[in-house]
Amino acid sequence: MRLLLRAAFWLSVVAVLLPTAPAGKQDSAPPVSAGEAVAAANAAVSDMSQFCARQPNACEVGSHAAAAFGDKVKAGAKRLYEYVAERLAAENTGSTGGTKSASPAKLPANTLTPADSALPWRGPQLKDGEAKRGS
Repeated sequence: MRLLLRAAFWLSVVAVLLPTAPAGKQDSAPPVSAGEAVAAANAAVSDMSQFCARQPNACEVGSHAAAAFGDKVKAGAKRLYEYVAERLAAENTGSTGGTKSASPAKLPANTLTPADSALPWRGPQLKDGEAKRGS
């Protein structure tokens, strides 16, 4: 019932925001005042609130359908969450996904080339008059 009320509300908001036809091409429908529109909306809401009293079978079937739809939405959200969590875990570990490994991936031990390790290490170059920090 709340879903129907929300849908009716948002559809009416969209209908109000739609542009109207130019002045020369309008139909000859009489203009509706704001008071008449509010009275019509109140009548529609009061009629909708009595719908389940008039049609109990329709409300029962509708509630079962809404519950089934809610279960499907929950299952879909759970699958989406698991998929995203698996993708993020695959990106963080660098794996290609698919199989789950019990042990973390081992990185190669020595990745420096002989040319990289041949250069001697040099400390930071201090300017004249600058003292070493921490001493």
